Amino acid sequence: MSAAATQQSSRRTKVAIVAPSLRYVGGQAVQADLLVRLWKDDPDIEISFIGVDPPLPGLLAWAENVPGLRTILREPIYFWHLWRGLKNVDVAHIFSASYWSFLLAPAPAWFFSRLRGARTILNYRSGEARDHLKRFRSGMFVLSRVDQIVTPSGYLIDVFREFGLNAVVVPNLVDLSQFHYRERKPLRPHLVCTRGFSEYYAVDKVVRAFAEIKKEYPDAKLDLVGGGPLEGEVRQLVVDLKLADVNFTGVASRDTIGRYYDEADIFINASWLDNMPVSVIEAFGAGTPVVTTSPESMPYLVENGRTGLLSPVGDEKMLAANVVRLLRDPALASVLARNAYEESRKYAWEVVREQWVTVYRALV
Repeated sequence: MSAAATQQSSRRTKVAIVAPSLRYVGGQAVQADLLVRLWKDDPDIEISFIGVDPPLPGLLAWAENVPGLRTILREPIYFWHLWRGLKNVDVAHIFSASYWSFLLAPAPAWFFSRLRGARTILNYRSGEARDHLKRFRSGMFVLSRVDQIVTPSGYLIDVFREFGLNAVVVPNLVDLSQFHYRERKPLRPHLVCTRGFSEYYAVDKVVRAFAEIKKEYPDAKLDLVGGGPLEGEVRQLVVDLKLADVNFTGVASRDTIGRYYDEADIFINASWLDNMPVSVIEAFGAGTPVVTTSPESMPYLVENGRTGLLSPVGDEKMLAANVVRLLRDPALASVLARNAYEESRKYAWEVVREQWVTVYRALV
């Protein structure tokens, strides 16, 4: 082994994670924060963080509440942070969504990484990849030039293959210490949904399914854990349907999210677009049986009849029917929950860590 190779193998690999900060609620921010915290003091990886959403300086702080203007003002600050933060870094681990956010955050991070001589990982996390690559030529331009594309799911591996792009899977990370597995005996009609109130997650369909469940189980309860732009519409739907026992909890912190899974007996989801939702994996870890719609990505995560029950996207009656099926057959619910709990171990830190170390070291 050469002296240079020996020195490289003996020192920690310097990795800069470029991602949204926890100033904004979202899956990317949560995953990035978990990685930064868990890599701290690691014997193999020296981690740093560059936020794509740096706060505006004092004189410009008033613009934080003006969406378009704050983006314009923030971009040069972000560029400066990239230039400074990527100095002497081995690998830039760049989190990525799609469309315009791709142009504003991941694309510049890739460019500055090249200037600084760092290897680049594009950690693409959006279920909209196919549409993004069809509509934005910039997506193909950057993705075909990064050193490695990493995605949380086999679904996106297949999508990228359609465009001649190769990617590898490193799954989403879940801090399983936050969740307590328990058997649901008896299985009660207490449902929980931990998705944000956005168009993609169709929480209105969850509410409509709950209305169907109420017809057979009048004592049923539903906890809606999250926030988002469509919360007002969902609240109005609950009023219009004259539904009782719907609890809007607001956004749960990292320290409290486990309690909502533990208190409920069935996890329900109605999304029509997804990639690898951490909320489903959290339900796996908590032993909360999963009932969900099946957007194109979901069968890569939930195996129908083994780790959960799937129903067609947009069909609230079938979604409700699967909940009722579990309530009538608690033995099936127990089997699904146990299988899902075993599956959840694939997303624990000790497993995911080794996969990231392998990816990082392959580049340097």
